[in-house]
Amino acid sequence: MSRSARDGGRRMLRSRVAAVVLAGAGLAGLAACAGGTGGSAERGGSAGQSIVAIESGTITVFAAASLTEAFEELADRFEQRHPEVDVVLNLGGSAALAQQIVAGAPADVFAAAAEPPMARIVDAELADGATVFATNTLGLAVPAGNPAGITGLADLARDEFRIALCDESVPCGAAAASLLDDEGVDAAPDTLESDVRAVLTKVALGEVDAGLVYLTDIRSAGDAVEGIGVPAAASVVNRYPIADLVDAPHPAAAAAFRDFVTGRDGRDVLERFGFGAP
Repeated sequence: MSRSARDGGRRMLRSRVAAVVLAGAGLAGLAACAGGTGGSAERGGSAGQSIVAIESGTITVFAAASLTEAFEELADRFEQRHPEVDVVLNLGGSAALAQQIVAGAPADVFAAAAEPPMARIVDAELADGATVFATNTLGLAVPAGNPAGITGLADLARDEFRIALCDESVPCGAAAASLLDDEGVDAAPDTLESDVRAVLTKVALGEVDAGLVYLTDIRSAGDAVEGIGVPAAASVVNRYPIADLVDAPHPAAAAAFRDFVTGRDGRDVLERFGFGAP
């Protein structure tokens, strides 16, 4: 099979938001054994790059929807360094992903858009701890051309505008609630969505006049949306944690992927997609 066909198949898998479980050959060890979340793989070569010996197989990474483009690139880069490994992304709302993991869904790595969903995993003793690897803040997204003439956060309280927000049960919704409360804005959302990409999609399609999403989502949408600055959002920062799971089907590769995301390579990619430093 050609590399392009192989990559196309992988991208189709990564677009799935439902839980994904693929059977793979066992991944057996590192050149030097990698521990749980608190440990790291043995490193060598240039700084921040891990040299590992991983047997062929598939690892499943549960990741927040806002990480979609960045993690697709990180997965590609990891696979290029370890061509014997396939990385499958299960993308969705952090709270829903955490619930799936607690319910027993096989996963190797979890990357959340905020610390509370990860705390649920740690409290359930499914991860030994987590590392914050990125930060993000909210922005106001409007359809291209801003047809409704939205000017700022206060417009979210006006009944004549159609507004989309994330549900408060997910990190983007919790952050939006904090921001609106801090600014004394009594928002009147017409729809509450289960993850930030659902809000972004409604804005891009013109189904709503505005929505609060992450700045990285506004950037990823390109010309489909416009961003309106919200200076006060700088005080409401989402911290993104990542952990390899103690019951990971492939613990060695999971630890290697975690190290890859939190290392120099991961930082470079995340910065390019607009994520802040931890």
